[in-house]
Amino acid sequence: MSDAGRERGDVAGATADRVVLITGAGSGIGAALARRIAAPRQSLMLHSRGADEAARNRLTQVAAECSASGATCATVFGDLAERGAAQQVVHQTLVKFGALDQLVANAGHAQRQTLDSLDPDSLRAAFDAMPAAFGSLVNQATPALKASRCGRVIALSSFVAHRYRADTPFAATAAAKAALESLAKTAAAELAPHGVTVNCVAPGYTRKDRGPTADNASVWDRAAEATPLGRVAEPADIAALIAFLLSDEARHITGQVIHIDGGLTLG
Repeated sequence: MSDAGRERGDVAGATADRVVLITGAGSGIGAALARRIAAPRQSLMLHSRGADEAARNRLTQVAAECSASGATCATVFGDLAERGAAQQVVHQTLVKFGALDQLVANAGHAQRQTLDSLDPDSLRAAFDAMPAAFGSLVNQATPALKASRCGRVIALSSFVAHRYRADTPFAATAAAKAALESLAKTAAAELAPHGVTVNCVAPGYTRKDRGPTADNASVWDRAAEATPLGRVAEPADIAALIAFLLSDEARHITGQVIHIDGGLTLG
């Protein structure tokens, strides 16, 4: 492990209660979590793929809001599906803050796709972006997590790995999220002796930042109707659960897949 990972050499890292890396923090659940945990003595490395200028501006705005709440923030961009990108994101976190206490692997996507339309490239892309990226993030972060007094890893899964219907198929995404959960449980077993907890959060239908539009309002209506509680989740609903799992109160919870879906996966 590098000296930076051991010593919190950066001024911000040295005075922070914890250093948290959140991938996919430019919008949705990642942005909601960053805003929720932003406070004095919190150091946040916020990641986004940064596919275009608008995406970069969104992450910059989230970082500015978190800084206004007292957190020390930095941003990093990169497509985690690309070889070496995950390792670089963790490396930049350690260089900036000198430590990494908690990792939230939130970046990902959901794509409706039937099995008979599934091609090898689509399946490979889903696995590269989610379980492969998660494995790389955790591998790179493990020395720092082991050295932390509050080591936590959260992986964002999805209801699509648990609810299978012909009218809402997610062939590649469901397979990738199921693999992600398996890797998280392996990590939970391997890191438990070091006091590091690893859990998955599996949201149901969750509203996007832009919300329903005239073009897709009916899709969101159907999602609400399919959810026993009668509504889709807000990103803040999911962020609240993740924030709890990152806290000291959740120190005895590990290896779990926790559903927050309004009852969507009841049956």
